[in-house]
Amino acid sequence: MTKKLIILVLLLAGTLFSSAQTNKYNKFITGRWLNEEKDAIIKIYEVKGEIFGKIVWLKNPLRNGKPKLDDNNPEKKLQSRPIKGLVILKDFVYDEDMEWGDGTIYDPKSGSTYSSYITRKDKNTLDIRGYIGISLFGRTTTWTRAPKPKPKK
Repeated sequence: MTKKLIILVLLLAGTLFSSAQTNKYNKFITGRWLNEEKDAIIKIYEVKGEIFGKIVWLKNPLRNGKPKLDDNNPEKKLQSRPIKGLVILKDFVYDEDMEWGDGTIYDPKSGSTYSSYITRKDKNTLDIRGYIGISLFGRTTTWTRAPKPKPKK
């Protein structure tokens, strides 16, 4: 009985330590990021130790006077979702050396979802690699930290 309790305590401590390590590094990429084309700002945030990102600003948010929709999505039921507010980064976890992996990135321009990892180049630059299968077959895009939003009057 005592051995089982010790093992359980050690496993719990290891889980807590691992979670604390993840949270420690996630702060380096959370915030608002301008995509490479400079036509969208993505807010990167943490949920339960994982990294997510959603579109919070679009340079051209309207099409024919209405909000742009996710009309390139292969799933018909998702094509009516607005692009603004769309979660495009999901499930990233910190690996090591300022890299987050095991996530996916959704490209609303093509309607495709790719395996992905994020590398922090410096405090104002991220490289996001999307790929199919192995990372050799993919593309890297560079995001820069977005300016702070102006206070609303």
